[in-house]
Amino acid sequence: MDFLKSAVASAISKGPAFGYTFGDRVDIDDSIWTLYNGTKREDGSKCSIFSFDVTANKSRLPLARNALRKLRTLRHPGVVKVLDTVETDAYIYIATERLSPLSWHVKRKSLTEETIKWGLHNIAKTLKFVNADATSIHACIRPASIFFSESGEWKLGGFDALSSVKEDDSVLPTYGSLIPDAHRYMSPEVSKGGWEVIKQNPTHAVDSYNLGTLIFEVFNGSYQGSDQLGQMKSIPASMQQAYKRLLNPNPKSRMSVSQFLDQGKRIGGFFQTPLIQVTEDIDNIGLKSEDERNELLGKLDEVADDFPADFFKMKVLPELLKSVEFGGGGAKVFGTVMQIGAKLSDEEYETQITPVVIRLFANPDRAIRVCLLNNLPLMIDHLPQKIVNNQIFPQMVTGFTDVAPVVREETVKAVLVIVPKLSDRIVNGELLRHLAKTANDEQAGIRTNTTICLGKIARNLGANSRAKVLSAAFARSLRDPFVHARNAALLALSATADLFSEEDCATKLLPVMCPALVDKEKLIRDQAQKTVDIYITRIRKFAAAMPDTVLPSPSLSSATGPNAAPRMSTPANDSTWTGWAISSFTNKLAAASGQMQAGAGASTNDISDQRSHSVPPPAVPTASKPTLAPSAIPGMPLARSAASIPTIASPDPVDAFNDDAEDFDGDWGGFGDDDTNATTSKKQEEDDDPWGAPNISTPTTGGTSKPAANFDDKGEPDFAGWLAAQSSAKRPGAKPLPKGLAKSSTSTVTTAKKPVVAKTAGAQNVRKVVVPQPKREVKKAEPKAEEEEEGWGDAW
Repeated sequence: MDFLKSAVASAISKGPAFGYTFGDRVDIDDSIWTLYNGTKREDGSKCSIFSFDVTANKSRLPLARNALRKLRTLRHPGVVKVLDTVETDAYIYIATERLSPLSWHVKRKSLTEETIKWGLHNIAKTLKFVNADATSIHACIRPASIFFSESGEWKLGGFDALSSVKEDDSVLPTYGSLIPDAHRYMSPEVSKGGWEVIKQNPTHAVDSYNLGTLIFEVFNGSYQGSDQLGQMKSIPASMQQAYKRLLNPNPKSRMSVSQFLDQGKRIGGFFQTPLIQVTEDIDNIGLKSEDERNELLGKLDEVADDFPADFFKMKVLPELLKSVEFGGGGAKVFGTVMQIGAKLSDEEYETQITPVVIRLFANPDRAIRVCLLNNLPLMIDHLPQKIVNNQIFPQMVTGFTDVAPVVREETVKAVLVIVPKLSDRIVNGELLRHLAKTANDEQAGIRTNTTICLGKIARNLGANSRAKVLSAAFARSLRDPFVHARNAALLALSATADLFSEEDCATKLLPVMCPALVDKEKLIRDQAQKTVDIYITRIRKFAAAMPDTVLPSPSLSSATGPNAAPRMSTPANDSTWTGWAISSFTNKLAAASGQMQAGAGASTNDISDQRSHSVPPPAVPTASKPTLAPSAIPGMPLARSAASIPTIASPDPVDAFNDDAEDFDGDWGGFGDDDTNATTSKKQEEDDDPWGAPNISTPTTGGTSKPAANFDDKGEPDFAGWLAAQSSAKRPGAKPLPKGLAKSSTSTVTTAKKPVVAKTAGAQNVRKVVVPQPKREVKKAEPKAEEEEEGWGDAW
């Protein structure tokens, strides 16, 4: 073999230029030609090379030259396509399209009945052209003269003895006997009278007989002689009658190839198969109506298994692509293209389909865009990442803002397919911006699909922004009025729970999920329960591994020393919720008491000494409300002194209980009252000068002091009592108030107004009372106290 290749190369180097390289030799039956696989040097494309050695087969040189001449001049789709030829005194080379011998498949019996009919149909059409249009006789119809093209079609070759009946010096009568294995395939009349009798018989007679022998051989796998032709068991029943007529011993009564073809194409004929119909119609698919095109595609699906795979690649696929791009083939045609494309290699796909797909994405037709998006899963694996990022995705993003909802929805769905091929920059930038818009789309289905899409591509997002983006998107979807959008958010949260930190789960996600537990839709409530359980389980597991406290050890704290004051609380072993509540309450009172006594110059005993004897002592000193007391020293002017410190008085226990009962629902057990007093005292300290002046004293009768009447003034100053005192002082005959007598009331001082200041004239016993604005209406602070209680309750 190597020696033969070197000899051929040496001959080429000495002859005219031949732009093809010889490859492996291909075995064929008896022939005057040697067949090689080859490649074109210019572009590396595949080809076949027929080589004839003049010195080795000089007697058959006229047949080789005849074949060369006929192949150059005879053009037909069913004839072997010639690329180039070279003829010298030493050799003849014919470069053709890549071919493989039909005899290989015939001997292996690897052809189906439908494929054989399709192939015979092609050969019959070519023979009809040779006999009728070219008025010629082939005289060499056999498997060795028929080849498979790259598309799987049967191509007619072996033009060694092709002769025109109009030529006086035709090759067949003179050199027909030199055809290899001619006796086995020879017709009865030629076997008896020689090749000269062909001029006396119809042109089609020899080729019709050889077509009959070809039918027998392809269905049976071999042909030894004419005595086998009567065995028609393997030949389809619909073809047997025509087969007999092709083998008629009388050449003038023998059926012509044209008649054989017409009989097969009749309704119910042996050539009425989907495979043959598709082959004939595929070339004109762009000119057919929509109904005709759909019918053709339906037939194409039926014969997909019978068609040679290469035929789809080489013949059907180019026509379908043309129909989609230019002929309005539509989505159904493109779906067939994708089915064929799935069988292509990456190189074939990149050569045939990828350029068309790129051009189609730039097409503004919405039907084409939807078709591309629907079929994107079938072609994404064949598209290089560079093409997806630079050419397809920039065209695809226009679908996010398209006015047609179906385009927007299909674009969102296609993100799941295309995202593995996108760069991180595009995914975390442009893609998220577009998904943020579709998350607020007016169409509920698009919002739902956007949420599902985010959940599925969550692991493709950048780790730095993933949690922030997803938590915001899912929180918004949980508030969506569309029930399936909320359900999609819960499902997405379940699937992406591992992408959030435990802190985010507890502080950001659970608060937005919990309202779904009481959703109006049972579907949402059930899914919310499952999702919340996932997060609760994860948080519990995390919390179990956390330390008990981050505070310093109690043994190192100075507050736990031997001199530390005992804490008012429940027993240490009380672990009930009531023990916690009482402990917190007593701690709060203790802290309030300490603040009120801070900065005072006198002790508690001093305060009690300054209380008027006519006022009853407070019931519980530690629960009182602050008041300002005047000086108790007779004859001395009322002024700021260390005695004017806040006193602690206890509210009426019954009143406190009643308040608790009334405010339980809003303030968790009346804790709002305490807080209101604390808030009021704090505001008084901020707005008023607690050391400015004492309270106005109340009048007495007969030297016996009376406590002021309790009008339940809601903590307001006793302006009514003060006005009454002033009126009696101005009336004629009214007795002046005793010096230093102060109002002994436990009413709470509020921040509505500053207390009215009363001044005395010392020894002259003349009293002057200053009233800043006696007629000004005083606003009650009760609503404000209630508002403060509610706000506190929220803070609590």
